Amino acid sequence: MPERRAETRYLCSDLVRLLWSEGPRERDETVVLENISASGACVQVEVPVDENTRVRLQEFHGYVRSCYWRDDGYFLGIAFAADSQWSKAKFRTPDFGGSMMSPLGRRASDRCREKSSR
Repeated sequence: MPERRAETRYLCSDLVRLLWSEGPRERDETVVLENISASGACVQVEVPVDENTRVRLQEFHGYVRSCYWRDDGYFLGIAFAADSQWSKAKFRTPDFGGSMMSPLGRRASDRCREKSSR
């Protein structure tokens, strides 16, 4: 099955800040950035966050598209706002970590599927 995403996702394992509102309470948590692309990111958090919640991830803002439990935590799919797109240049700023790993391309995702189907 071919990769359906139009953009390259970059695998990460950086600690970043995620901010959001939960009713009257403002949340500010350190989360694990799992992967990122121009239009969104996936982060691992300790608590669930409702879909469509507006969030700020470092200097980027958007909303939660999905939230699901897997292994040891909740994973949020975050869609960045049109005026808050990510790029490699922004990723390498001191505020955002800068320990970028490799892009997750077709070959890498195909190898993962091949291994899991055995």
